[in-house]
Amino acid sequence: MGQVGTAADNAAMESFFALIQKNVFNTRHWATRHELRIATVVWIERTYHHRRRQARLGRLTPTQYETIMTPTAAQAA
Repeated sequence: MGQVGTAADNAAMESFFALIQKNVFNTRHWATRHELRIATVVWIERTYHHRRRQARLGRLTPTQYETIMTPTAAQAA
């Protein structure tokens, strides 16, 4: 993150929040905040991290990139 009030930081977060709103918040009426919180976490963990490919990561998903970049215990030993 850059300095306070940086337009680039704000744009990235606005884009992320727009995705959450479109894919989670506006999909149905939520009875409780707890239900909405669980749905948001599930969407982030199942869709955002596992299916969304990113150009900056070489067209890998964040999970794939993390798996490649994190050495396993066997490699570290």
